[in-house]
This record gives sequence, C-alpha cells and structure tokens, in this order.
Amino acid sequence: MVDISSLLHAGYHNPVLRPLQAERTLTKGSLMYPIFITDEKDSLIPIPSMPNQYRIGVNRLEAIIAPLVAKGLRAVMLFGVPNDSVKDEFGTAADDPEGPVIQAIKLLKAKFSELLVSCDVCLCEYTSHGHCGHLYPDHTIDNEASVRRLAEVAVNYAKAGADNVAPSDMMDGRMLAIKKGLKDAGLSHRVSLMAYSAKYASALYGPFRDAACSGAKFGDRSAYQLPPASRGLGRRAITRDVSEGADIIMVKPATFYLDIIRDAKELAPDHPIAAYQVSGEYAMLHHAAAAGVFDLKTAVLENIACLQRAGCNLILTYFTPELLDWIE
Repeated sequence: MVDISSLLHAGYHNPVLRPLQAERTLTKGSLMYPIFITDEKDSLIPIPSMPNQYRIGVNRLEAIIAPLVAKGLRAVMLFGVPNDSVKDEFGTAADDPEGPVIQAIKLLKAKFSELLVSCDVCLCEYTSHGHCGHLYPDHTIDNEASVRRLAEVAVNYAKAGADNVAPSDMMDGRMLAIKKGLKDAGLSHRVSLMAYSAKYASALYGPFRDAACSGAKFGDRSAYQLPPASRGLGRRAITRDVSEGADIIMVKPATFYLDIIRDAKELAPDHPIAAYQVSGEYAMLHHAAAAGVFDLKTAVLENIACLQRAGCNLILTYFTPELLDWIE
C-alpha cells in the first residue's frame, strides 16, 4: 500500500486553494486605526519616527478620516497629546471637556455615526512625571488612587460618546472599577471595555512615546507592565481581566508575543482577541523595507496573517490606511 499521508502539495498548489488554509480572513472590519490627537486644533504635525503618521488637530481630523471611512474604515483608537502646560502629577487634563480626546470623540460621532470610536485610557500623556498613574512620594505607584482616576476618565469618555474604552495603564483592578463606573453611569449597555490585559514592558514603544510625548521623566514602567519573559503573568492577567468584565482582550506588542496571543485565545475562547502592532513594529517594517530587505506590502500582510493565525480577531495597526487599499 502506498503511503500518501505526507503528500500535502495538492491542498495548496492552486492560488484559489491557499486562502482556504487560513483560520481567519483579513477584512476591513478586522482593523482599528490608532491616531494621535493634539490640542493644537489646526495642526498636522509629522511624527519623524513613524513614517506617514501625524499628530492631528481636531480641526484637521474630518479631512483625514473621511477618505478612510469611504474606503471602509470601521474603528479608530484615540490617543490625546496635550500641551505640556496642562500636565500635572495627577493627570487632571485627561478628561478635560475642551481637551483633544473629548473634542475628537464628539466630532467623529457627529460626522461618522457608524464609526466605532475607542479611547485609550491612561494618564501617562497627561502627568508631569510621565507615569501611567498616581505616585507615592517615593515614586512607587499608588494603585488605588490611580484606579479611581482611571475609572473617572473612562466614564467621562463614555459620556462624551465613546463606543469603547481601553485602559492601557496596567493597574491592578482597573477593569472592575471601570465596569462598575459605566454601570453606575447607566452606560454599561452601550460602551464596551477592551482590556490591555497582557501589555509587556517593551523596547518597541519608543516611537509611540515620541508621538504622544509620554515618556517617563524618571524610572520606567517595568513595575506595572509585564516582564517580557513572563508567560504565566500574561496568562494570569488575561484570566483576571475576563473575570472583571472585559469585553475584548488585548495583547501588546503583537509580533514578539504570538505565544501570548494564542494563550489569550485559549484562555478566553468566547472573547474577541485584539493585538496591537505597536509603533516599534511599524517603524521596523518601514525601515527594513526602505533598506531593501523586503517588499513592504508583502511583509505587512504576512505579519498580519500570522497575528490572525495566532488567534486575533482585531488588529490595531498604523498600517490601516494602506491595508484598506491592499484588501480592496
């Protein structure tokens, strides 16, 4: 009898057959575009470390987003970039009604009612020290005070019209506090909660901190973001956030943490899994392509396919504008 168990080519020799081998198909609805909103309302400021990305003033936002919505953009993630003059040690400007995020929420929901508007919830962009929460005098994190403030900010974004709030701070217990805050405000039925559950302390955030002007003025964030070599902590954080009411589970960064994405899918099989292809991943792909290492489109599509293979349903990527064209 002829052994045929090792004959695989027939299943993918034809280009029509190859997509059938994929666990998931990339669609425009699989993408969320992270954008930086500056409080300089008429500005469009290039970010040198992130090619083709900008700090966008609210008055320039509609012109940037409209053609993307026409191409099929379904979701955005907002990051505020305030002026240094409004920063203080408590991040009190994070939910300023006249600040960049709340102004952007209102504009986007007025102009693009079907667009899902998600807001990153963190204090690092708004604190004078650049850390993601409140600090004790010895510069360690005051977790309880931080969680109270983060819940306030999340609820105020929801009241302004956000469809989704996404705390990226990595404080213990913030998911439960935000979920309770949304319930108490009568908003839990219409505002989803996306947990940056497995967010690792990574070198890949450098361009983002340049873009958001959010670098820590002293120390680093390794006391509250996860150690890169830790798988168990990632699994515990995912399990915790599911139990505290998260609607979507995120892993960040993406490419270096495919095993954690797979863990997330196994630990939370009934939840959508998101992966954030962060600024350093974006910059590496751009710079490698510019150096002739590979074709940018081919490499990006392969990277995205691998994230989906690992278990992602939603991908936050700065390549969203290009992917809207490439998918088409």
